[in-house]
Amino acid sequence: MVVALIIACEVGFWVLLALGLGARYLLRWRRTSVVLLLCEPVLELVLFAVTAWDLKNGAEPGWEHGLAALYIGYTVAYGHYTIRWLDGHAAHRLAGGPPPAKPPRYGMPRARHEGALWLRTLLAAAVAGALLQGAVWYVGDGGDVSSLRSFQWTALRVAALHGVIALTYLLWPKKAPEGEPRPAAGTFAQAPTGTRLEGTHLERARGTACRATTEPQSNDGTRRSA
Repeated sequence: MVVALIIACEVGFWVLLALGLGARYLLRWRRTSVVLLLCEPVLELVLFAVTAWDLKNGAEPGWEHGLAALYIGYTVAYGHYTIRWLDGHAAHRLAGGPPPAKPPRYGMPRARHEGALWLRTLLAAAVAGALLQGAVWYVGDGGDVSSLRSFQWTALRVAALHGVIALTYLLWPKKAPEGEPRPAAGTFAQAPTGTRLEGTHLERARGTACRATTEPQSNDGTRRSA
């Protein structure tokens, strides 16, 4: 029953997500989309309640209870991140919004990005470990909790492995390839509003301003002919 409920929760997550984004960008029902997306955490609460009820009724702790804890931990840590990522793509494709920003690929920005993802994995492992520890205490000495302990170590190993991978991006930052196009010196390429002009454009602007203020003027405000 627990395994079937995990599958149902996963299917329900994507169905609610599709309905919520469709209501927001196709039907323009923003309030309805918010309600649908807020139903996502209810799925995890239902899974948690059913798992606890199953153990209360004397079910032997097994791998399915450990899998349920890992699933809840993952959705707590990555659920909002996934919704926000898909919301950006839906806004771009269905509502004509700007394309979502891609994650950085090189250097320290990439290392910070990988570190932020590792923190989410660490949160998932902490939530799963706490739920499993609660199940261990709940079962007590009257049942076999080796499966629950095994999933606790699995969560720790996944977090540790992801941490090592994220650390490699910090110790050995990935460099951009030599052929990567870069803005040429002295040009103004896609600078945001309020950015100072640099290079030749700035020098030309200064030269024009100097000539306009130093050239002699006639009384009527026009320049004298040479």
